[in-house]
Amino acid sequence: MVRLDGMRLLLAVAMVGACATPAIAAAAPAVSFSADVVPMLRARCVACHMTGAEPGEIVLTPKKAHASLVGTASTEAKLLRVKPGDPAKSYLLHKLAGTHLSVGGSGMRMPFGGPPLDQTMMTKLRAWIAAGAPNN
Repeated sequence: MVRLDGMRLLLAVAMVGACATPAIAAAAPAVSFSADVVPMLRARCVACHMTGAEPGEIVLTPKKAHASLVGTASTEAKLLRVKPGDPAKSYLLHKLAGTHLSVGGSGMRMPFGGPPLDQTMMTKLRAWIAAGAPNN
């Protein structure tokens, strides 16, 4: 057993804490579908995607959006709209970024007729998908 005097013990604890702090600080907070994604859908998407009869055949109302997005095949490309755990293979992100044509998609960048989503929202969507696209 190793004995440390008070000063060495304090130094050892400080060093361990300093090494652990960046990892803790770097951990991003979890993205919530209900708190982060749904408000964006309400503000930017649901006005045009209410019934599923619209182009894209997608319903983005709060109670139906998750089922309409996650694990569901896109009608425009050979990708899932949202592939849990894989943002790069999620058509939703391509459609929002305007890269949808490069993955075999069609139509226009979304939101149609409006400015692109800001980087903060795109980062949240990527993180949510990377975390498995939970219905939380």
